[in-house]
Amino acid sequence: MIPLADRMRPKYLAEYIGQKHILSEDNLLYKSIKNNQLFSMVFWGPPGVGKTTLARVIASEIEADFVEFSAVSTGIAEVKKLFEKVIAEHNPMFPKKTVVFIDEIHRFNKAQQDAFLPYVENGLITLIGATTENPSFEIINPLLSRTRVLTLKSLEREDIEEIVNRALKDKEKGLGNFKVKVLPEALDLLIEASNGDARIVLNVLEIAVLSVCHSERSEESRDPSAKPQDDKIIITKELIVEALQERVLSYDKHGEEHHNTISAFIKSMRASNVDAALYYLARMISAGEDPKFIARRMVIFASEDIGQAQPTALVVANEVFKAVETIGYPECQINLAHGVVYLSVAKKDRSAYEAYFKALDDVKNFGALPIPMNLRNAPTKLMKNLGYGDGYQKYSKEDLLPVKLKGKKYY
Repeated sequence: MIPLADRMRPKYLAEYIGQKHILSEDNLLYKSIKNNQLFSMVFWGPPGVGKTTLARVIASEIEADFVEFSAVSTGIAEVKKLFEKVIAEHNPMFPKKTVVFIDEIHRFNKAQQDAFLPYVENGLITLIGATTENPSFEIINPLLSRTRVLTLKSLEREDIEEIVNRALKDKEKGLGNFKVKVLPEALDLLIEASNGDARIVLNVLEIAVLSVCHSERSEESRDPSAKPQDDKIIITKELIVEALQERVLSYDKHGEEHHNTISAFIKSMRASNVDAALYYLARMISAGEDPKFIARRMVIFASEDIGQAQPTALVVANEVFKAVETIGYPECQINLAHGVVYLSVAKKDRSAYEAYFKALDDVKNFGALPIPMNLRNAPTKLMKNLGYGDGYQKYSKEDLLPVKLKGKKYY
């Protein structure tokens, strides 16, 4: 069954809820849509605020062809083929606009983003990119200069209440065939837990409603439009708590699931468990994790956990990082997989890592202990007269640590 959040997506501007700061009647975006004078743009905002929906609404309003891609799963070659097809089929006598929507456009690397420039400039295609990252850092300046960045904000409480009420009343796409009452404390919890994400609100609400109906319906008849319910469904705070636990966890870059997954990934490579490491890599890639973040952790792992056992591991990890930077998604996932297998099967030796941190502990505990005189630099005559560098031998086997740490072994 199509999730409630997808069923309730508005098709026209009049149905769109939120983002009044860019969609008021005196705003440039609103005027450009109504005058059919659209410009290429980038939507920047957190998840679930309506970036994809707004792009679809805009295309619908101006009666344009709409093509949607995700930068996570689509190669630039595929996008360029579409661009070229649109140009080839362009009819100057009967022109029709094409809106190309690229979700998570920041996932394309700089070289890939360069490929958009000629197609944005010729005006036959209107590019709408969506990103959760700061465009100033993630999108190349030439592309930024040819587009307008529009910031989308987290939905306000009144926006979410309106979305919930619409879903509860709509009998065709929503939950209107149920008699649902959401208690105030349940709605408060739902809004608070959503962090302004409309998808979470609607999908959790649907899970709560269907959980009540589960005992009354067979698996085949869980479609909300199947038949009216005689008894009113009361959505309590407890039901919302259960529904929040049942929903699929979102992969937030700064959230618990992010940290749990990268932890499992590193520990799987440390245990030389190739299959588990590849599985957690696949989970991160599927969730849209920044490939450079994954590659950076692999470079760290090569020195921390493999170290002296196989020094070439650091070389391989660095080359994987360079490949990720150069190629980008989706192709760079192959480079990541290659590197993960190599690092997982490599012998492990943490002795260099552990030795360094033992030394670091002594630095923290004892501060800047006096350096032995024979190891000190003596660039001036005065320093030489004071004994700096006196007795230094290049290949000495004597203990070169400060006096307080003589005899200490780290490695």
